[in-house]
Amino acid sequence: MAKAAFHKNQKVYVKTVGTWAIVEAVLPQWVKGLEEPLKIHYDVGLGREFSASELIADKSGAPVDDLADFDNWRINRATNRWKDTTEVPNHPQPGTYPVVTTDEKNWGGWRVPSAEYDRDPQRIEFQARIIEAAPQLMRISKALAQFGHNHSDDMPAELLDLAKKATVLLRRVYETHGDPSGQPQAAE
Repeated sequence: MAKAAFHKNQKVYVKTVGTWAIVEAVLPQWVKGLEEPLKIHYDVGLGREFSASELIADKSGAPVDDLADFDNWRINRATNRWKDTTEVPNHPQPGTYPVVTTDEKNWGGWRVPSAEYDRDPQRIEFQARIIEAAPQLMRISKALAQFGHNHSDDMPAELLDLAKKATVLLRRVYETHGDPSGQPQAAE
């Protein structure tokens, strides 16, 4: 007999895929004559069903709203194995390319194929800096949206417009795929 280890809308780490996901559905497998399901699988929106042994519950307990509080996002430099520093004089830092690491253990994050980096290194370097700054930009957007919500009556129109744009942006960030209500999960 099986008991559900996870519940709907719970954040889990999918070990076999190496990514975080949200449990979209708990799928018990019933057998006639038994009071409890024989097996339980979970739909996490990754194209197949997963068993409990393939998932790990999020132990942090941090609500989705606090995900932008991670301060460990940083740009590391990886060695470009295909090009010598003399072959790429237009690269800002010849012989390397940026890797934005978003995990404390120096793996996980954003990388770019070397061919794409070679096509426009300035653009890729700019993207890396934007991604690295994203948590701080989220904090500023949250503060601006909250300030606009609390002081909408006595704010200048230009600042109120910026606060509304920050709120819309936060809704886009926090809106989960498949959310039938279309409401933000934690925007204001």
